[in-house]
Amino acid sequence: MATVSEYLQTWKLKLSTTKTVSAAFHLNNKEAKRELKIKYNNETLPFYSEPKYLGVTLDRSLTYRQHLKSLRKKLTSRVALLRRLAGSGWGAGPTTLRIATLALVHSTAQYCAPVWCRSAHTRLIDPAINDALRSATGCPRPAPADNLPILAGIQPAELRCNGATLSLARRATEPGHLLHSAHTRPSSADAWRLKSRHPFVPAAQYLISSSDNNNIGSAQWADHQWNAEWADNPIRLRIFNTGTHPPE
Repeated sequence: MATVSEYLQTWKLKLSTTKTVSAAFHLNNKEAKRELKIKYNNETLPFYSEPKYLGVTLDRSLTYRQHLKSLRKKLTSRVALLRRLAGSGWGAGPTTLRIATLALVHSTAQYCAPVWCRSAHTRLIDPAINDALRSATGCPRPAPADNLPILAGIQPAELRCNGATLSLARRATEPGHLLHSAHTRPSSADAWRLKSRHPFVPAAQYLISSSDNNNIGSAQWADHQWNAEWADNPIRLRIFNTGTHPPE
């Protein structure tokens, strides 16, 4: 805090204590309920166990569970709007529903995805995304979830999140980017990080190396991966796509 205070004084800035909180991030469950006592200008900053930063709710062990639970509620309300748009009596056409699904649901579901998409709790938002795809395609609930992105013509959520991660990773390779130092330093320098939380840098480096081998851009990477999965995993939807039955 002394360093922060010196920086603020140097650049003639003033810290808003009403918008500033303290938080702790670690995996020590014995210290889970411990609250930090941090003061700035003789004023104690409030301690939040789950602070929100730029719309992303953080938690002590960086599982992003609370953020994904909040995101699920937001997506559920947007899916309800999509259902009204797809009403059986006057419903919009497939193209309009696809655009609405991307704008209302997928754009919200992908916000800051490179941060939380490797969390074990991403499954919390899967039902809402699948419901949106069912509304866009008119499929009944028993329809296999794996077929919904194909019928809707929308990349699977996991691929879209990985594509966003790759795009950010490539921007981070530029020297002036804020993540450049973290992205280029050796892995031994990250020993203090919460490794069990699948941090951004190793995932980003893997995506860059795999995409560089295929010499494809960030925008085309997800489509390339999706086409590869389609080729390697024949399913019954090929009947509608090619007019031929898959091999027995």
